[in-house]
Amino acid sequence: MRARLALAISGTTCALREVKLAAKPAAMLAASPKGTVPVLVLPDGTVIEQSLEVMHWALAQSDPESWLARNDPALIARNDGAFKHDLDRYKYPDRHGSDALAHRENGLTFLRDLEARLAAHGQLCGPQRGLADMAVMPFVRQFASVDAAWFASLDLPHVQRWLAGHVESALFAAVMEKFTPWTEGDAVVRFPE
Repeated sequence: MRARLALAISGTTCALREVKLAAKPAAMLAASPKGTVPVLVLPDGTVIEQSLEVMHWALAQSDPESWLARNDPALIARNDGAFKHDLDRYKYPDRHGSDALAHRENGLTFLRDLEARLAAHGQLCGPQRGLADMAVMPFVRQFASVDAAWFASLDLPHVQRWLAGHVESALFAAVMEKFTPWTEGDAVVRFPE
C-alpha cells in the first residue's frame, strides 16, 4: 500500500499487476525470486523489491507535496522492525505461535510515541503529511483493524485522528481500488490513472 501511495502522489504511472500471493505468477518470480510484494521493474530492468525503496524511487521522480522533506529514517526503521514484528505476532498469533496480547502491548508502546509526536505537530514530521506518515500509517491501520473496538477505546486521540484522516483521504481511496489478479496476456492496467 505505501508504495502505491508514493506512486499516486508522485503521479508516476506504472503497469500494475495485482497478484494473489497464493498463486504467484511466473513473471513475478522471474523478476523477483523472493516472491514478496511489491516488485517494481524499471524500463532498464532494474528491480526494486522493497516498498520503502519504491517510495523513495517514485518521490525522486516527482515529489509535489515535498514528502521527502518530512522523513524520519529512524522512526520508519522502528516501524519496519520492532513494530512490524509485534504487529505480525498480534495479528497472526497462530501462525507465529505467539502471545497476541503481549505483542499488542509492545505495539502500543510505539503508538504512544506516535501520539506524542502527533500531539505536537499534527503529522509525524510537521504539520503536513510526508514520507514518514505514509510509510508508517499502513501498519498502524493494520494494527488498529485487529480489534477496532479496543483501538477506539485507547487514550490515543491524536493517533486515532491522524489515522482516520489518512484512511478517509482521497489519496487513500485512490490506492485502495481493487484490481483483478493479473494473468499472462491480460490487458495492461495503468496506475495511477
